[in-house]
Amino acid sequence: MFGLQNPTKFLKFAKLTGPWFAVASVLLIGAGLWFGLFSSPADYQQGETVRIMYVHVPSAWMGMFAYSVMAVASAIALVWKHPVADHIAKGSAPLGAGFTLVCLVTGALWGKPMWGTWWVWDARLTSMLILFFLYLGYMALSGAFDNAERGAKAAAILAVVGWVNVPIIKFSVDWWNTLHQPASVTKAGMPSVDPSMLLPLLLMGVGFTTFYATLLLWRVRSEILQTRIRNIRLAQIHGEG
Repeated sequence: MFGLQNPTKFLKFAKLTGPWFAVASVLLIGAGLWFGLFSSPADYQQGETVRIMYVHVPSAWMGMFAYSVMAVASAIALVWKHPVADHIAKGSAPLGAGFTLVCLVTGALWGKPMWGTWWVWDARLTSMLILFFLYLGYMALSGAFDNAERGAKAAAILAVVGWVNVPIIKFSVDWWNTLHQPASVTKAGMPSVDPSMLLPLLLMGVGFTTFYATLLLWRVRSEILQTRIRNIRLAQIHGEG
C-alpha cells in the first residue's frame, strides 16, 4: 500500500508522520485526562474509583488492537514475505504487551474496591491474561533461534494462531455469565455510558491509538536501520573472508 513495503519509502513515511502522531497523542491524552479527572462526574455507585476506567478501558482496547496488527502483519510476512511486515509485527509485540499489562494492573486496582478481590478466574480476566502470555511467547520465540528467519516464522505462526483469543476476549462477557460487567461502549446500538463520561473515554481511546502509532513507527524505523547495519557488517565480514 502506497509503496510502504519498500523499507526506504517506509522510513520516509515514518519520518514525515511520526511527529504528527506524537503531537496528536499529547493533545488527545491531555484533553482526555482533563475531562476525565476534572469535568466528568463520579459514578453514583462506584464513586471516584470509576476514573480508573479512563486508563483501564483504552489499555484493554489497545491490547487487542496491537495484537490484531501483529497477527495481520505476521500473516502478510508468512504469505508474501513482506520485508516491512515482520518489523511491524515485532514492533507491535512489546507495545501490546505493555498495554495489556496496564489493563491487568488497573483492572486489579479497580476490582478490589468493587468486587472485594484483586483477581478472579473470570472469563474476561483469564482471556486477557492469556493475551499477555501470547505476547510474551511471541517475543520469546522471535529471539529463541540462531537463525533469525526461523525465529520470525515460528513467532508469526504463534501470532496468527493466537489471534483466536481476541474475539474470545471481546465476546466473553456475552457468551458467559461472568463477574466482569458487560460491554457498555463497543456494543450493538448506542453506548450505555453517559456522554459526560463517554467523551473523555473516547479521547483517551484515540489518544492511546496515536501514541501506539507513534511508538510503532519509531520501533519499525529502528528495526529497519538495525537490519541494514547488520547486513552491511555481514557483507564486510564475507568480503574480508
